[in-house]
Amino acid sequence: MGLELPTLGKISRDVFDRIILPNLGAPSPQVLVPPQHGVDVGIVDLGNGQVMAVTTDPVFIVPAYGWERAAWFAVHILASDAATSGLKPTFLAIDLNLPLTMTADELETVWTTIHRVCRELGIAIVAGHTARYEGCNYPMVGGATVMAIGPADRYVTPKMARVGDLVVVTKGAAIEAAGLFAVSFPERIAAAYGREFAERAQALFWQMSVVEDALTAASIGVRDDGVTAMHDATECGVYGGLVEVAEASGVGLRIERERIILREDVAKICQLFGMDPYAAISEGTLIITVRPHKVDALLAALAAKGIAASVVGKVVPPEQGLTLIVDGKEQRLEHPRVDPFWAAFSRAMGEAG
Repeated sequence: MGLELPTLGKISRDVFDRIILPNLGAPSPQVLVPPQHGVDVGIVDLGNGQVMAVTTDPVFIVPAYGWERAAWFAVHILASDAATSGLKPTFLAIDLNLPLTMTADELETVWTTIHRVCRELGIAIVAGHTARYEGCNYPMVGGATVMAIGPADRYVTPKMARVGDLVVVTKGAAIEAAGLFAVSFPERIAAAYGREFAERAQALFWQMSVVEDALTAASIGVRDDGVTAMHDATECGVYGGLVEVAEASGVGLRIERERIILREDVAKICQLFGMDPYAAISEGTLIITVRPHKVDALLAALAAKGIAASVVGKVVPPEQGLTLIVDGKEQRLEHPRVDPFWAAFSRAMGEAG
């Protein structure tokens, strides 16, 4: 077949297109948005003017983060993808395949935190499975599906960006990469930048969600009246997310790198661990395309919630391609393909050991 799986991380578009996409079970006219590369959610028509957005991800639990912090993040990873539809996350089905080393007390902390976070977000847990198995290990301890239900004319997907839209990015680059390093290697960061810096940087962890970003964005209007597409910049960061939106929508982009927020603490952590912040994993960063007449309302709504955001470029016709402007010079905006976070994290773990 000539295809290869990645050493780490998500499969490539070629693997998705050749193996996954042609084999999606029984066709259904109710599936409005089927599985697609770079698209966070599927959309199912429920009838009577209602749709359901569905997303599935691993349950990602890292004991080193602390059980409560790890469980908070596990829920927000899932809810963030669902919220990029513009619909409020509503239901959760969860499968926990627990390592043999996990104790009842640890499970209680994880589960009560999942319950608390779901309650805060308005998500009802409707189904699940919980067991211990050999061969299971952290951080992937199962999988979960979040569903969001709402009006058929109120959802968006990364396929809906239009020529003429402006591109807005919230919070900035590498929020997740910096946040995970901050809680995993505080002593190394303190040695480089001081104890106060290291302690402040750990607050980045709680920024690793786009639930509030996405629901706030959708509140100003969608489609013709506002936001046309949303996508969280997870694997391969801002660069990867921008390219995925462009490819899903069949459009071009013209992006100015200097307009993408890069926090000082993020930049320093990325420099310390050898990561390109614009290509590094960034749950917490939301890419939004919006009709020009609503961009001021969007920025105002985000600011009212304390969410930093900036206009970083515009959507252009596909024949103009993907352009990244760096220091006034144009170059092609390309998908990083391999996220630098994984190799950097592995190196740091080896050095810590």
